[in-house]
Amino acid sequence: MTRPSGRMNNQMRELSIISHVNKHAEGSCLVKCGDTHVLCTASVEMKVPAWMKGMHSGWITAEYGMLPRANAQRIDREAIKGKQDGRTHEIQRLIGRSLRAVVDLHQMQGMTIKLDCDVLQADGGTRTASITGAWVALRQAINKLLAEKKLERDPMLGQVAAISCGVVQNNPVLDLDYVEDSNAGTDANFVMNDKGQLLEVQGTAEGAPFTADELMTLVKMASDIMPIIMKKQLEALK
Repeated sequence: MTRPSGRMNNQMRELSIISHVNKHAEGSCLVKCGDTHVLCTASVEMKVPAWMKGMHSGWITAEYGMLPRANAQRIDREAIKGKQDGRTHEIQRLIGRSLRAVVDLHQMQGMTIKLDCDVLQADGGTRTASITGAWVALRQAINKLLAEKKLERDPMLGQVAAISCGVVQNNPVLDLDYVEDSNAGTDANFVMNDKGQLLEVQGTAEGAPFTADELMTLVKMASDIMPIIMKKQLEALK
């Protein structure tokens, strides 16, 4: 199969992570995965949500949004609509869960870190790019808190990153762009830590059911590329 981008089936799009793109945020980066561009910022608040008081823990949460011209056709801001749609809720909860999975929240007592992931341009894989970039912004914010001695110990337990895979025209492929994603028989997202362990798996038979063997092929594709993505994260921190 010839992919629209000309990439090999197991080849991801060009990935770059540009750090410190926002002078106000405690952590920030711009993630470019092909034509998908996401701005990720981390903001520190020295308080926790009301429901967490007395729990001797900190909190990490995320918000996700797409700018009006992130797509080919303009979309209205959700603030104009007066509410967020279900997709937005689902994605920002995924980002939050993914980041909390690699942080010891008890080492962050009394503080909250909010991660904002704003899609500047979308071409598939916005949620996976958001997770990958959000970790970089979070790591920067934690480093700042440690340097300012607002944290006694590093609460970070490791890295987290994400990638999409799918089955297009009966072929397993890595890192789907929009054209492939919209025509995929199977669409899946994998979130992993730096130990090679799966933190989240989202898989859907968009066009036809998929087999366990096909799923394991996609898992291997994601696992094989993850060290490369995580190396990019570390390089961005330098």
